[in-house]
Amino acid sequence: MQIEMSIKGLMVDPITNMPIIILRDKDGQRVLPIWVGVFEANAIALQMENVSTPRPMTHDLLKNVIVDLKADIQKIVVSDLKENTFYALIYLLVNGELIAIDARPSDAIALALRAQAPIFVEDRVIDHAKTVDLAPDKENSERLQKWLENLDPESMGRYKM
Repeated sequence: MQIEMSIKGLMVDPITNMPIIILRDKDGQRVLPIWVGVFEANAIALQMENVSTPRPMTHDLLKNVIVDLKADIQKIVVSDLKENTFYALIYLLVNGELIAIDARPSDAIALALRAQAPIFVEDRVIDHAKTVDLAPDKENSERLQKWLENLDPESMGRYKM
């Protein structure tokens, strides 16, 4: 089953210094942290903060190409988690046919923000992420889990470009 999520924050992991997108369901019951690259985090942050650039960024270009080809971005889905790597699908409606395109979650999310398309996560991905150590060692994994559990909503979204 797919669960609709929204971005509740974009922050830097205090352990790895890598950007993290925090996705949360509407009820606030389920949270999914996804580590992303710096460039992808910047693309997401620019859109979240409504910062316009003088020329199209990569995700803007992709959106423009999709729209100019008369396709519609229906949704994106974080669809899998394998060996600590998240996978996503971008669902496009093209000539009445729904097409799924493989993507990195960070790129799919950046595109979804630009297209105002909904973001979904397969519930099994959320369940699997709870059982996987996403940090490189046990000590950091425990610290990270405590940090995620105690996230203050006020501190979310404090990603600096």
